[in-house]
Amino acid sequence: MIRTGGVDRPVEISASGRLEVRITAADVGKRVSVRRVADPGTPGGKFTDTVGVLTSWDNGVLVITRRNGETVRILESSLVAGKVVPAAPARRRGPAATFEELARAAARAWQPLESERLGDWVLRAAAEKEPRDASARGTAGRRTGFTRRANSVLPLGDPGLPLDEALAVVRRWYGERGLPAYVQAATGAEGTQEMLCAELERRGWVREVSAELWIGALAPVADRSEGSGVVLSRTADEAWLARYRRKGVSEVALKVLGSGPSVWFASVPGEGEVPAAIGRCVVDGRWASFSAVEVDPALRRRGLATTVLAALARRALDEGASAAWLQVETDNTAARALYGALGFSAHHAYHHYREPDPGPGAVPQDAGTVRS
Repeated sequence: MIRTGGVDRPVEISASGRLEVRITAADVGKRVSVRRVADPGTPGGKFTDTVGVLTSWDNGVLVITRRNGETVRILESSLVAGKVVPAAPARRRGPAATFEELARAAARAWQPLESERLGDWVLRAAAEKEPRDASARGTAGRRTGFTRRANSVLPLGDPGLPLDEALAVVRRWYGERGLPAYVQAATGAEGTQEMLCAELERRGWVREVSAELWIGALAPVADRSEGSGVVLSRTADEAWLARYRRKGVSEVALKVLGSGPSVWFASVPGEGEVPAAIGRCVVDGRWASFSAVEVDPALRRRGLATTVLAALARRALDEGASAAWLQVETDNTAARALYGALGFSAHHAYHHYREPDPGPGAVPQDAGTVRS
């Protein structure tokens, strides 16, 4: 028998002995593995296992945040086993990296036009110029910014204020710039921010976008293709921009795209003026980041993306880098297959939380669509 929540229950006997619940509310914030009865009211019900960070344990309900940021609510009375597990399993391949190291490298690869510190947090903005006509603004009269990464808070560490006060400062800072307030937070690796995500959600902040940051060794990418025919440049010319998401790019966007320690733009010439494929790489110490990899839809599945990545990888190797990271959305099946074949794997997930709506009668906070 085990005793959980004041209730005695029989549990199954496994080869390793009796199952036990070895976690308590004191373990909130730790990575745990729990087993529960999927349907407590059914005799002989099936077991379900959940692994993640225990973000709360209140009123007989546990909340566990999985690697991808998904939250799972579990009745304490359904538990049959639970234990604290290591914060991060040992990686079997690819470069070792901490979350903070990668988060800072990612921030340097997409730099804002304006930033301000709030304790250990960094408030970042890269907004378009104020339109003369208010009707040209976002759907609620707010300006828009180029990429959420350059228009969100990077909360690494302590803001130096209680959370509610810090979030009030954040909302005021972005409001003064006509922007919606976003906080970028991560889950799924040692040192990530499951507790902050849980606190934001409790306060009504809305998770709008989730993606994953993948890492891999650089040399295998360089070896995949000779990269012949790829043109490398320090600047994004009009032809490169014509392929980039096939939309007009503003002066602000150009500044963000060109930011970083050592930036390279790759193009594969096409039959017309628009390149058949493009890519962007930022070399930063031992890391190289890949982004903006786009291929003419009519020419996909011909290895052009691999050719672009290989050429950029060789340039990064020449500059002393040895590892690479990239960001990919969870529903981008084609990109995930490509990067997996090149030896990349997920390190952690990251999420952008938008400030809650202010309520009836207040100026709406939504600024329409902002790319991640």
